[in-house]
Amino acid sequence: MKTVLMVAEKPSLAQSLAKILSNGNMNSRKGSNGACSIHDYTGKFNGETVHFKMTSVCGHVLGVDFPGKYNNWDKVDPVELFTAPITKKEANPNLHMPMFLRKEGTNADYLVLWLDCDKEGENICFEVIDCVKSVMNRVPGQQIYRAKFSAITETEIKHAMSHLVEPNKNEALSVDARQELDLRIGCAFTRYQTCFFQGKYGDLDSTLISFGPCQTPTLGFCVERHDKILSFKPEPYWVINVQVSSPNIKTLRLDWERVRLFDKEVAQMFLNRIKAGESAVVLDVVEKKGEKAKPLALNTVEMLRVGSSGLGFSPQHTMQIAERLYTQGYISYPRTETNSYPDSFDLRGPLKQQASHPHWGQFVSELLKTGIQKPRKGHDAGDHPPITPMKSATEGELDHDSWRLYDYITRHFIATVSPNCVYLQKTVYFEIGSEKFSCSGKAVIDLGFTAIMPWLQIQDDEEIPPLKPDDKLSVDEVKLVEKQTCPPDYLTESELITLMEKHGIGTDASIPVHINNICERNYVNIIAGRKLKPTNLGIVLVHGYQKIDVDLVLPTMRSAVEQQLQLIALGRADFQDVKQHTLDIFHSKFRYFVDCISAMDELFEVTFSSLADSGKPISRCGKCRRYMKFIPAKPSRLYCSACDETFSLPQNGNIKLYKELKCPLDEFELLLWTTGAKGKTYPLCPYCYNNPPFSDMRKGMGCNECTHPTCSHAFAQNGVSECVECDNGILVLDLTSGPKWRMACNKCNVVIHFFEGASKVGVKEDNCVDCGANNVEVAFKEGKSPFPDGSTDHVGCVFCDPVFKPLMEKHHAVALRRTGGASRSARGGRGRGRGRGRGRGRGKPKDKMAQLAAYFV
Repeated sequence: MKTVLMVAEKPSLAQSLAKILSNGNMNSRKGSNGACSIHDYTGKFNGETVHFKMTSVCGHVLGVDFPGKYNNWDKVDPVELFTAPITKKEANPNLHMPMFLRKEGTNADYLVLWLDCDKEGENICFEVIDCVKSVMNRVPGQQIYRAKFSAITETEIKHAMSHLVEPNKNEALSVDARQELDLRIGCAFTRYQTCFFQGKYGDLDSTLISFGPCQTPTLGFCVERHDKILSFKPEPYWVINVQVSSPNIKTLRLDWERVRLFDKEVAQMFLNRIKAGESAVVLDVVEKKGEKAKPLALNTVEMLRVGSSGLGFSPQHTMQIAERLYTQGYISYPRTETNSYPDSFDLRGPLKQQASHPHWGQFVSELLKTGIQKPRKGHDAGDHPPITPMKSATEGELDHDSWRLYDYITRHFIATVSPNCVYLQKTVYFEIGSEKFSCSGKAVIDLGFTAIMPWLQIQDDEEIPPLKPDDKLSVDEVKLVEKQTCPPDYLTESELITLMEKHGIGTDASIPVHINNICERNYVNIIAGRKLKPTNLGIVLVHGYQKIDVDLVLPTMRSAVEQQLQLIALGRADFQDVKQHTLDIFHSKFRYFVDCISAMDELFEVTFSSLADSGKPISRCGKCRRYMKFIPAKPSRLYCSACDETFSLPQNGNIKLYKELKCPLDEFELLLWTTGAKGKTYPLCPYCYNNPPFSDMRKGMGCNECTHPTCSHAFAQNGVSECVECDNGILVLDLTSGPKWRMACNKCNVVIHFFEGASKVGVKEDNCVDCGANNVEVAFKEGKSPFPDGSTDHVGCVFCDPVFKPLMEKHHAVALRRTGGASRSARGGRGRGRGRGRGRGRGKPKDKMAQLAAYFV
C-alpha cells in the first residue's frame, strides 16, 4: 500500500483536516518532536487505496540568517551584511522540525501540502519539500500536490482534496526575496545606529534602535501627525446661531448657509443684517428618501480597523484571535484583501448556519424567508473570499475576546446580505434679512442592515414641524459666537492601518506586526482611544532620517519594493534581478547614512543625556577603581566614564551591589541580579559577563554558570544537583536567599525552596551515595531547630535524607514529575564536575523527584 504524507501549518489544523478527510475514522499518535501529532487513516488517492499520514509544522520550518561569525556585532562592520552569505536555519531549533519531517516522509510516495493559502504558506510548502523530497520513494508522474482552501468545513476541504494543484514557486520566491531584503537592510541599519547611539546616550530606553523597511515608514506616519499637532496655530472664527419659533411650532435651531467666517467685522455685518430681518420666511420644504448602504464584505484590513476602534484590541491581538477562530473552523481564512463575494459563492449556506442562533437567529430566518440581498461589489484581489462565519457559535463556547470578534464578523456578514437602511430626510430652507438658513431631520423608514449592526443605526432627529413655503416664524435669538480651529488628534491604530494600506506598507498579515514593533521598541505609546503618540526617541529618529535621506522614512520606497515583489509572485519579474536591484539601492543609502550620521546625532544631543550624565554610581571598575554608573534605561548597562567602556547586563530584572565583593579574576565588584521577590537571583562579574574568562563559557553568563574551579561564587562551589527539569542545568544554592533559602537552575527557570528559617546553608564536598547529589550542611539557631532530634546542625542529601525530606515538601508550589524515569547517570552522564576532579556520581535523584517542591518563574 502506498503512503501519502500530508502536512498542514499548525497541529490543530492537521487534526481538523484529518478528522474531516477520514470521516472521523483515524488513529492519532504523538510525533518524535513532541509538538506535532500524526493522524493515520486509509483512503483513496488517485484511484487506489493508500495509507494517509496527516501531520503539521508549526509555522515556518526554516528562517534566513547570517552565518555565526556575522552575528558578532563587535567584530563585523554592518556594511558587510549587504554582501554577506545567507544561510537557512531551523526556525525553531527546539522542535527539530526538519528531522521530524524527514522521519515521517521516509518512503512516502506522495506529498500533499495543506499550508495556509497565502504567499507565506506557499513559501513553507517549499521548505517542507526541501526536507522530505530526498527521502521519498520515486514513483512515476506527479508526486507533490498543493491543496487550496479558504475554510475548515467539510465541503471546502473535500473539494480541495479532489482538486489538488501544484505549489506556486513564484509566490514562494517573492517571500524569499522579502525575507532576505528585510534581513540585510534591517540588520545593517539596526546594528549601526544601535551601537552608535547606545554607545553615546544613556536614556534612550529601547533595547534596539531598530530600522525596518516597513517599520520606519509606519513610524513616519505617526511622527508626521505629531508634527502637524505641534505646528498647528489655532485660528479664531465666528458663527451665527439663530433660533426661530411660532405659536404652533416649537423652537428650531437653524444652520447658517455660510457656516463660518474668519473675519469678525464681516461676521458682525451679517449679524446686523440678520437682526434687521423682521421674521424667518420659509423658502422651500424638501422631502426625499435616502439610503445608508450596507457594508462591503469583510477583509483583513477592515477587520483590524474594527478590532482596534470598535473592540479595543491591538491589531496583533485581533489577528491572533482571528487565526484561532479559523483553525477551530468558526470563520474562513482571515488573511484576505478581497471585500467582494464572487457570484458563485454560496451565501445561503453560511447564513443557514446562523438561523437558530439565540442572538440573531430570528433576523436571519426572516432574511432567508424574504430573500437575501445581493452583496455590494468591492475589490476582488483574487486571493481568498471575504472573512465569513462558517459555523454557529455561542458566547459560552468561546473565550471573551474570541466571542466579541466572532460576534462582529458574523453580524458583518449578515449585514452584507441584508437590505440597505432606508430613511426620510426633510429639509426646510429659510431666509432672514437676505441670509439663507436651513434645518433638517431624518426619520428611519426601514432599519435594514442596521437592525443587526445597531451601533450604525440612524438616530431619529427632532421632528421637523409641518411647514410650507412663505410661512413666517419669529426670530427668537441671533447670536455671534467666537470659536477656534482645533489641531488634529494623534493617529489612531485604525487610521494608521488605513494609511498603511493606502500606501502599500506591509501586507494584510504583516501590518499588525509593524505596528506592534514600533510600540515594543518604545517609538510610540498607546494612549486613550488607542491613539499612537510618538516618544522622543521615535520623533528624533524620524527627524534624523528626514535630515539625512527622506526616502528612508517615506512610504513610497517600500511600496515600490512591494510592487516588485508582487511581480515576482506573478512570474513577471526575475527573483535575482529584483533582489539585487533593491539591495544596491539600500547599500548606497546605507553608506550615505553612515557618512552623514552627525546630522542625526545633533538631534540626539539636544534630546537625550550622554552616558556620563546618566544613571547613578553603583560599583567599582576593576581597571581604574573608579565608580561605574548603572544606566537603568533599556538596555540596562554599566558605564565607566574613566575607561569609556560600557558593560552589558542581564535585562528585565533588578541590579544591586553584592556586598562589595570582587571577582578574583579581574577585581571588578560583583553585582546581584534578580527577577523579583519570587524569582531567581545570582551574582555576576560585569567584566566576565561580557568577556567570558574560560573557553567553555559563553557571553552573558553569571557566577552561577562560571567554571572557575575555586571561586566561592562559581557553581563549582555551590552546585547541588543536576536540574530536575532541563537536561543541561545545575541547581545552584542561592547564597543570598536566606532565611528563605532556595536553589535555582542556572539554565532554566526552575526555583526550589527549602530550609526556611535556617541561619546557614552550605554545599559540602561529599556526594549522596543514593543519587549522587552533593550533600548540604544546614544550621538553625538554638531553639529554632525543626529536626526531630532537636539538633541545630545536620548534613545530608536534600533529596534523599529522611531528616531533610519534610523540609523539602513543606513549601512546594507545584509537584514536578519527569516522564521516562531514567536519570542522566543511567544514560551515561557524568557528575556535576565542580572543578576538583570529583563528580556527583549518579546524576539526578530517582523517583523522589516526583515530590520535589518547585515552581516556575
